[in-house]
Amino acid sequence: MAFLHHNIMKDADDAALMQEYKRSGKLDYLAALYQRYMNLVYGVCLRFFDEEASKDAVMQIFEELIVKLKQHEVQNFKSWLHVLTRNYCLMRLRSLKNREGREISLDGLPVMENDSFVHHENGMSVEAHLQDMEKCLETLPEEQKRSVDLFYLKEKSYREVADMTGYDMNKVKSYIQNGKRNLKICMEQQHASQA
Repeated sequence: MAFLHHNIMKDADDAALMQEYKRSGKLDYLAALYQRYMNLVYGVCLRFFDEEASKDAVMQIFEELIVKLKQHEVQNFKSWLHVLTRNYCLMRLRSLKNREGREISLDGLPVMENDSFVHHENGMSVEAHLQDMEKCLETLPEEQKRSVDLFYLKEKSYREVADMTGYDMNKVKSYIQNGKRNLKICMEQQHASQA
């Protein structure tokens, strides 16, 4: 019978495993889902940490998932997990910097959803980068700013952003896409002016 249960979990799609985990609370559903994307999580972590710290982060992110997946309506688990992982890494770096009182230099720091990077040859700290991002966020039109903040920083789904703001779902997607592009342009301009 356990063999049959294992095959069902292996063949189930992400949405089915998420739903079953939320319904039953059984970690084996979440573990089966997470295992599919552990290499993705590890790869993102390696951009920020060494191998050992990245392995630790993979385990800590799973522990966060136990709670966070129940709190969020997730449409696309892989994309949501990618954002969650990157946010975890950024916050971990920020807390390390604050605890140790030192600047952390990165080869590159992600800007929003895709894998484009703004490179910091001048050793710009995570804190300085986040401050620039906050300044750029303030330059966005109100609809874009609210949508980007809720979607990326508060980790809300498109549906949740639409419900919270009253914006039409297609408008939300447009605001997020345009806001992300405008934020990237602003960040690149900030970086060029500091070089």
